[in-house]
Amino acid sequence: MNIKEKIKTTDWKKFFIEYLIITLGAFILIIAIDVFFIPSNIAPGGGVTASAIMISHFTGLPVGMMMLLLNIPLLIIGFFYLGRFSFLTRTFYTVLIYNLGIDFFANILPAGITDDLLLNALFGGILGGIGTGLIFHGRSTTAGLAIVTRILQLKTGLPISQAYILTDGVILLIFGQIFGWERALYSFLALYIFGLATDYILEGPSVIRTAFIVTNSPDAVTEGIFTQLGVGVTSWEAQGMFTKDDHTVLFCTLVRSDANILKNIIAEIDKDAFIVIGQGHQASGGMLKKVTTT
Repeated sequence: MNIKEKIKTTDWKKFFIEYLIITLGAFILIIAIDVFFIPSNIAPGGGVTASAIMISHFTGLPVGMMMLLLNIPLLIIGFFYLGRFSFLTRTFYTVLIYNLGIDFFANILPAGITDDLLLNALFGGILGGIGTGLIFHGRSTTAGLAIVTRILQLKTGLPISQAYILTDGVILLIFGQIFGWERALYSFLALYIFGLATDYILEGPSVIRTAFIVTNSPDAVTEGIFTQLGVGVTSWEAQGMFTKDDHTVLFCTLVRSDANILKNIIAEIDKDAFIVIGQGHQASGGMLKKVTTT
């Protein structure tokens, strides 16, 4: 596809929305770095950011500039594994406004609003994770070891929080040698919260429940679920491997607040039913809303 055809087929509304999300995420991340992390010498990750803070500590060079220089080889890796030119343009844009923005806003944003290391780690981690999650939503990365983290997550399915710990842990150990183990421990805490907040933005809250019901009264249980909860039910036949008895397995998705109602419905109809209720992040389609009856 040549450039003219690509321009014609581009969804420009989606394009601008994604870049707006990236820009918002980068600005939130800048606030986390300038307001909470740099003043307290806490690293929100063991990769490029921690390395830049350490280099700046010894040389006095701006943190953002050092991050930009350290990101260049990692951008090359990301080019081959995360979308080539599509990745490069988005991530290069993110890196420029994020890394240069750290230095630009350093004298504008309030720095060191608290001396409490725990508060700096908590609020910096939350804001940093939100910003990074938004950037990932815009199909970009902050470069640095976030590139390696994203590749690791896509290749292995690891949650972002675990991938961050694997990729950043070693450099944080070096960080502890320079700034002391107390700050290194707070950096690990910030890193963990950073990953959790990123997971939350990427996957959303666990607001739904998935239920598996093994019952010998499938029609009655299904009718009770339809009538009182108004959600769709799927069924299939199964056999107990110990008893060799035939059963029916029902599956449904419901909002978290209805989990106890579901258990009460089933208990009234089939006291011997076996129920497993799990967590889910998102659901679409099917019957997901309560039916209002008169």
